[in-house]
Amino acid sequence: MVTDYTTRLNAGSFNRLGYWFAHLYVVGMCGVLAGGFYYQFVKWEYPCPLCVLQRMFMMLVAMGPAYIIARGRKGRVDTRDYVTGYGIAIVSAVAGAMVSARQILLHIVPPDPGYGGTVFGLHLYTWALITFVLAIVAAGVMLVFCRETEPLDSDYTPISAAVMWLFLAIIAANAVAVFLLEGFNWVLPDDPDRYEIFY
Repeated sequence: MVTDYTTRLNAGSFNRLGYWFAHLYVVGMCGVLAGGFYYQFVKWEYPCPLCVLQRMFMMLVAMGPAYIIARGRKGRVDTRDYVTGYGIAIVSAVAGAMVSARQILLHIVPPDPGYGGTVFGLHLYTWALITFVLAIVAAGVMLVFCRETEPLDSDYTPISAAVMWLFLAIIAANAVAVFLLEGFNWVLPDDPDRYEIFY
């Protein structure tokens, strides 16, 4: 057992790659969520309830690798931490993909133009489905190569702290954005056209 651990620790670069990939995963999901803010606050496209749900699942997807990063503060991330983190990501991405597919199916019959703007001809909820599928694949690959990429000697650095603060800021910004849209109402309108908090 000790020999096995030493051999894996000597692999070094792959173990560090596994830990830093978790950072990249979180930053990538934060980037997608920031893109949603661009459409909301710059292009004035109000997210519908399904859009908000997809954002929530994206945050849950990012929470998996964020958990791995956070466990790195204690030093070595064990196999259970690693598998738990990417397991959270996969389950959340599957749920998010179902919500995205639901929204795609709502607007699939012509002449429905779809909801909101497009990026390269695809609506944001279609891109969300693509994002969730890629998130599942990435987490799955990391689990398949768990022995090679498990962070045995994780190093929680200022970069790790910055990634965690970025993620927390994205969560807080989403909470504020939903509050502005919904105001003190119990539910968000199906087709929002204003920030209810101001009315």
